Amino acid sequence: MTAICRKKNKNRENLLSAIHDLIAQVSDPRLRERLSAEWATASQDKKFGLVFEDHLPELLPLYGVKPRRGDLVCRKLGPLQDVWQVRTLRDGMATCIKPQDGNHPSEAKASASTPLNLAVDELLVVRQFGEPIFPALVPINAVANGPADAPWHTLIEADNYHALQLLTYLYEGQVDCIYIDPPYNTGSRDWKYNNDYVDSNDSWRHSKWLAFMEKRLKLAKRLLKPDTGVLIVTIDKNELHHLGMLLADMLPDATR
Repeated sequence: MTAICRKKNKNRENLLSAIHDLIAQVSDPRLRERLSAEWATASQDKKFGLVFEDHLPELLPLYGVKPRRGDLVCRKLGPLQDVWQVRTLRDGMATCIKPQDGNHPSEAKASASTPLNLAVDELLVVRQFGEPIFPALVPINAVANGPADAPWHTLIEADNYHALQLLTYLYEGQVDCIYIDPPYNTGSRDWKYNNDYVDSNDSWRHSKWLAFMEKRLKLAKRLLKPDTGVLIVTIDKNELHHLGMLLADMLPDATR
């Protein structure tokens, strides 16, 4: 895969060089200047190096959040991608409708589908990437097995993106070491992303995985000390080379 990417990058470089040479051969200076400007604008929209798509939206469950009118919800015991929108709430029941746009459910405010009445206790609020989310820590429990002045540890139970986002408010640029053990993207049915499970039959599974990782690694980079911070990642052969290229692109000055 690495060799293929290098070959594609070389082909793109050759294409860019050839177009520049062709523009330079245009005798009319005004036309040459306009062509150069147009090509410069078009080139800015191109991705070179490691190429993958953003794959939005990504649905995220918000555990413990009470549904409100207009919220997107799914059943706690059902698939995350089976999204409904709350129309009304009354006496512990929610009247829900199917959004018009299944790919962008938060953009739809009405639907011609038949309303469905669901118990509020059965529902889980979900959000899409890009929607405002203000994370906060709520203490759940504590275990003390040492002196009060000894070092202590905190376990944060949350989506990793939200946990990292929250930590940047207090510890940006102060973290010595981050160890992550991300999904290996092997095709097993234990990882939800992009409204569905990503499996070995998904032709976009590598691209989706890279988009998933890039969002979180950007936050991890902000947390690490810029000169001495250490990032450790456990990964297997399924995404080893893709991850290596992503890290090289995001951390070009890092020592490997």
